[in-house]
Amino acid sequence: MSATLLAVQTLNGLQLGILLFLIAAGLTLVFGVMDCINLAHGVQYMLGAYLAVAAYALTGSFWGALVLALIGALGLGLLLELLVFRHLYDRDHLDQVLATFGVIMFLNEGVKVVWGAAPLSLPMPDLLSGSIVLMDGLLYPVYRIALIGAGLGVALLLYVLVSRTRAGMLVRAGATNPAMVGALGVNIRRLFMLVFGFGTMLAGFAGILAAPILVVEPGMGDNLLILAFVVIVIGGIGSIRGAFLAALIVGLVDTLGRGFATDIAKMVLSPSAANDVGPAIASMLIYVLMAGVLFFRPTGLFPARSG
Repeated sequence: MSATLLAVQTLNGLQLGILLFLIAAGLTLVFGVMDCINLAHGVQYMLGAYLAVAAYALTGSFWGALVLALIGALGLGLLLELLVFRHLYDRDHLDQVLATFGVIMFLNEGVKVVWGAAPLSLPMPDLLSGSIVLMDGLLYPVYRIALIGAGLGVALLLYVLVSRTRAGMLVRAGATNPAMVGALGVNIRRLFMLVFGFGTMLAGFAGILAAPILVVEPGMGDNLLILAFVVIVIGGIGSIRGAFLAALIVGLVDTLGRGFATDIAKMVLSPSAANDVGPAIASMLIYVLMAGVLFFRPTGLFPARSG
């Protein structure tokens, strides 16, 4: 286990954690404020990537594609809220699960109809191409560092919006007692719509950032959605701070576990047995972590009421 490999895997873990945070932040707001289980949140990540590819074909610019794709992700999120989700707020969670699973199937097939099933890619911006030297023997892509920086910037912006503005106050109050907020004259449906649209835009932003380094394909958000649910369970439902810290923890545990579980297993097992056991253990680590958190802190490590 070299220091260089450890540094690379740590940065990769932070990168995964940032993407998970961008998805989980919107998901935890929708669940915490609106008490709505949105299994379709992962497809918003996928749509962000596809919209960026389409916008790049129109503009020829990554930055133009970023702006247009963000606007498109917000617009599609608001359209979904209008057509589907606002009819689910007063329904039980089983109805929400079934309806949003239907949305997943519809949109996954929809992108195949529009863009085809073949994998696509988004060119990396020239400004962020290449690598920089972080330490002796360690070159790391500039774009991946910029991705981490962009995620940290969004996290700071969200903290300011949620904790220091009137809109954030309404969101936090709506998460605690939406009926009282409505009784005070706030249009709770409009609040729900804006929270939902903002959440889908964050997921779309994650998809846009991931598009230059990952394959853009139907269903690309399904696995990340599972990890995002793990994040909000560990962090605490409705807590932006919890989503951020838990996303970093999950990203690091998952990446470092997959990178080093086999090497650690070789300390106590034969090489052939370690090659079988290591990947199996690595794939279980975040779920073991989630089970431990649920056992000792059922409300999560950083619940919203203490955020």
